[in-house]
Amino acid sequence: MLLSFPLFANAQAPDSLPNPLPNTTPGDPTRGRAIVANRQLGTCLLCHTAPIPQEPFQGNLAPNLAGTGSRWTVPQLRLRIVDPARINPGTIMPAYHRTTGLARVPPAQQGKPLLSAQQVEDVVAYLATLRNAP
Repeated sequence: MLLSFPLFANAQAPDSLPNPLPNTTPGDPTRGRAIVANRQLGTCLLCHTAPIPQEPFQGNLAPNLAGTGSRWTVPQLRLRIVDPARINPGTIMPAYHRTTGLARVPPAQQGKPLLSAQQVEDVVAYLATLRNAP
């Protein structure tokens, strides 16, 4: 279950990725919000509800994203986006940046992350701003 680069080599806590992903700039919450709201790119709203009221038909299968910045640190959020199975092996949430050891990956997507490293950092920056619980 390792990524294509040694992200976990220096992890001090098993439930987090303490350092930003390689070759990224600080995450942009505005871009992150757009990714979360985009049903073709982030797909977050298929399962989660988020404080994005202009987006109808949000999911209720997974936890509400409101308050994520209060529940988890930035390193914890980063791991949950990059490889959620490291936290919950039974999760149905996709690994947005892991590319190996995955099942049911279409041939055209094999070896490619769902989100770029910068997109992951942007989503993490947005989720970290969500401080109010639902």
